[in-house]
Amino acid sequence: MQIIIKIGIAVVMLEHLYILWFEMFAWTTRGPKVFRQFPKDLFPPTKSLAANQGLYNGFLAAGLAWTFFISEPLWAGRVAIFFLSCVIIAGLYGALTADKKIFFVQALPALITLLLILFS
Repeated sequence: MQIIIKIGIAVVMLEHLYILWFEMFAWTTRGPKVFRQFPKDLFPPTKSLAANQGLYNGFLAAGLAWTFFISEPLWAGRVAIFFLSCVIIAGLYGALTADKKIFFVQALPALITLLLILFS
């Protein structure tokens, strides 16, 4: 079970590294393709706002990466629970305010991993 949990944490971590890249470095090029419901002229003026969001996603990824370097299993689990919970909350908020598919892409993998930790 621990291997599956670590894979889940890694998947969520890598996803947030991708979001960091997307929001910080590809917002004006990939953003209009991903968020088609928003007008294309919205992306250039919001570039710095997206970069700020990307930075926060990087912090989530860093927190999840940290769990791989904690040797005490209980402490590593608690850190993972905290950061996965943050991801779930961010995903729920994004699903409510931006695009419903954010729940499935962002929050659901974190929720599944969190449940695996809590029930292992």
